[in-house]
Amino acid sequence: MTSAISRGRGLLATMTVIVVCSGVVQGYLTPLLPVVGQHVGIGGVGQNNLYLLSQLAFAVLTPLLSRWGDIHGHRRLLRVAVAMVAAGSLLIALRPTTATLAVGMGLQGAVVGFFPLLAGILRSRAPEHGRAGISVLVGALLLSIGVGGLVSGSLSEEHALAGLWTAVPFAALALGAALALPDSTAPRAGRFNAPAAVLLTLGLAALVLVLAQGGTWGWASAPSALTALAAVVFLAVWVRVERGAAHPLVDIGLLRNPRLAVVSAHTFCAAFGTIGFLGANAVFLGARPDDEGYGLGLGSQTIALVSLAMVVAGCAGSTVTPRLARLVGDRTTLVAGGTVGALGFLCLVLFHRSLPQYLVGALVVGVATGMFEAVTRTLSVEVVADSETAVSVGINELALSLGAAIGAAVIGALFAGHPAPGGGVAPAGHLWSWGVCAAVALAGAALGLLFRGTAPARSAAPGLAPSGEAAA
Repeated sequence: MTSAISRGRGLLATMTVIVVCSGVVQGYLTPLLPVVGQHVGIGGVGQNNLYLLSQLAFAVLTPLLSRWGDIHGHRRLLRVAVAMVAAGSLLIALRPTTATLAVGMGLQGAVVGFFPLLAGILRSRAPEHGRAGISVLVGALLLSIGVGGLVSGSLSEEHALAGLWTAVPFAALALGAALALPDSTAPRAGRFNAPAAVLLTLGLAALVLVLAQGGTWGWASAPSALTALAAVVFLAVWVRVERGAAHPLVDIGLLRNPRLAVVSAHTFCAAFGTIGFLGANAVFLGARPDDEGYGLGLGSQTIALVSLAMVVAGCAGSTVTPRLARLVGDRTTLVAGGTVGALGFLCLVLFHRSLPQYLVGALVVGVATGMFEAVTRTLSVEVVADSETAVSVGINELALSLGAAIGAAVIGALFAGHPAPGGGVAPAGHLWSWGVCAAVALAGAALGLLFRGTAPARSAAPGLAPSGEAAA
C-alpha cells in the first residue's frame, strides 16, 4: 500500500485524511464545552482553564514534535502524534469527567505536529506538488474545523454528550492513513536537547498562562507581573542554552534566515486578527440588540453556519493563493494577504448593523485566513534545507499559535476596557478590536514587502527556486 501512495495524488489524498482529523479535533469541542461543563460540573472558569490547557499543549508540543520528527523520522512521529490524538478523543467520548477532559484535551494538542511532519514527507516525496499540495491541505483543514463544530453541535441537540464522539471515527481514519504513508527521505540528524525542552516548556507555559489569565487577574496585578517575568526569564535562558548547544531543540539560527524571519513575523500578524478574533466574532453575532444595544442576536446554530461560511471562504482563499503567487510572486502575495485581512476588519468597523453587512467583512477575513495559511506554510517549507523542514514549519506554527493567543488576549483587554453599563461589552470595545486587528494586519502586509524573491514562478529562469531566488 505504501508504494502505491508514495507520490502524487495518492500521497496527497492520504495526507488530507490526516489533516481533516486535525481540523475536526480543533473545531468540535468548543461549542460543546458549555453543555459538557454543565454535565460534569465545570463552571465558566473551569471551562476557560480547559481551553487554556489545550492552548498550552499546542504551544509546548509544536517545537517538541517538530524536532523529534527531524531526529527520529517524520512518519514515526506522525504516527505517534495521531495515536495521541486518537487516544485523547476516545478517552473524552467514553468517560467525560473533569480529569478525562483535561488529559484528553492535552493529548489532542498533538494535532499541532501534523502539519510540520506532513510537510517534511511531502517535500521529500512529491516536491512537484509542494505549493498546490499545501494549499489543498490548508483548505481541507479550514473546512473541517467548521464542519467539525457543526456536526458536533447537531449531534448534541439529540443528546448532550453525543457530540463528544465526533472526532473518534476521524481519528481512526487518520491513524490508518498515517500507517499507510511513506517516510520522508530527508536525512535524520542531531540529538534531543532535554534542558532546552524543559526551559522552553516552562517559558511557553508561563507566557500562555499570563495571556489567558491576565484579564482575569488584572494586567498590572502581582500574579500577572510575576508570571510574565517568569516567562521572560525562562525564555531568555532557553535562548542562551540553545545558542551554545551542539544539538539545539529549535535552531534559533534559522531565524537569521531573513526570509524565514519575515514569513514567521507575517504569520504572527495575520493570526493575531484572523484567528484571535474568532471568539469575539461569536460574542458579537450572539449579542441581542434589544438587550445590549448592538449585535445580531443569532442562535448557536446560525453562528455555526456563519463560522462555516468563513472557513469555506478560507478554503477558497487557500486554493487561489498558489496561482496568485505564480502570477505576481511571493512578496506581492504576502502583501496582498495582509491587505485583504485589513480590508475585512475595516469593513466590520464601518458596516455591521445587519447580517448581510457583517458577512461581507467576515467573509473577507475568511479569505485572508486561507491566503496567509497557504502562503506562509508553503514558504516556511521552501526557504530552508530538506533536513530542517519540520523545524522550520514548526517555527511558523508556533508563530501562528502565539499570534492567535496574543490577539485574543489584546481583544479581551479591549473588551474589559469598554464595559457596557448593564454588563457585557460596549459597542466601542468591538470597534476598537476590529480597528486594532486591521492595524496589525497592515503591519503584516508591510512586513511582506521585506521578503526577498518576488519574481513570479512562471517567468523564473531555469535553476531558480519557486520563490524566484537562486536554488541552493
